[in-house]
Amino acid sequence: NRPFVMIGERINPTGRKLLAKEMAEGDFSRVEQDTLAQVAAGAHMLDVNAGIPLADEPKILADTIKLVQSLTDLPLSIDSSIVAALEAGLEVYQGKALLNSVTGEEERLEVVLPLVKKYGCAVVAISNDETGISEDPDVRFEVAKKIVEHAADYGIPSSDIVVDPLVMPIGAVNSAVRQVMSLVRRLQDELKVNTTCGASNVSFGLPNRHGVNAAFLTMAIAAGLTSAITNPLHDSVMQAVMGADVMMGNDPHCQKWIKKYREPVAEGENGGKRERRRARVKRG
Repeated sequence: NRPFVMIGERINPTGRKLLAKEMAEGDFSRVEQDTLAQVAAGAHMLDVNAGIPLADEPKILADTIKLVQSLTDLPLSIDSSIVAALEAGLEVYQGKALLNSVTGEEERLEVVLPLVKKYGCAVVAISNDETGISEDPDVRFEVAKKIVEHAADYGIPSSDIVVDPLVMPIGAVNSAVRQVMSLVRRLQDELKVNTTCGASNVSFGLPNRHGVNAAFLTMAIAAGLTSAITNPLHDSVMQAVMGADVMMGNDPHCQKWIKKYREPVAEGENGGKRERRRARVKRG
C-alpha cells in the first residue's frame, strides 16, 4: 500500500477567462503562482492543461511545461484532447510524464498509444469509447480492459496505465459513487491497474462542493482509488486525503499528519515551564 497521490488541478484555463487570456498572450505569471501554491499545499503531482480555443495549444502547453518544471521537481500530468499538443508536451518534458489521456475509441488508441510507447510515459485511460460514457459500470470496465489489452500489444505494461472509471455528478446520478467504488475495486483486483478521476465532477451543480468532494475522496481512497485530480488548496480536501491515508495505514505512525497539523509550541512556552519547575525546586 502506498499513500494516495493528489494531482493538483489548478493549471487549467478551462472556466478561467483571465488565465486563458494570459496564457494565450504568453503571460505565465498566474501559472507560476498556481504552481508554487499547489506545491506548498502538498500536491504530489501537477496536471498541466492549455486548452484555449483558437490558440496554439501545442506551443502553449510546451512552454507551460518548461516553466513548471523550472519551478518544481514534482511529476506532471500532460493534459490535452489534442494529440499534437500531447506530443509537443512530451518532447520538452524532463523525466517520466503521465499522459492525460487515451480513451477506448479505436482512432484515439491508434494515435496515443504509440506516443506512450515512444516516450516511455504512463497514461490515463478513460473508460469511454465511440458509444460515449455508459452509466453501466460493467460496460466501463470492459472499455478499460480493452485499453489495457491494446496497450499490451504495444508493449506497454499495466503498471503504466492509470484508469479513470469516470465519476458522474451525484446530483444527476444517485448511484454514481457506489458505481465508482465497485468499479475501482474491480479494476484493482482484475486488471491490477492504478486508478484516478476528476474528483470535483462528483459535486457538479451542488452547493458546498468542497465538502462533497472531501467526503467522496475519503470513500474512494477506502475503496482503493490511488490518485485523483483535485484542488489541494482547499483544507477540507487536503484533510480528507491525509486523514484517509492515516486510516488506511499509509501514513506510518501518522508522521505526515502530525507534521502538518501539530500546533507549534508558542515562543517561550518550554522555557516558561522549565522556569516554573526550577521555582518549585527552590521553594522545596
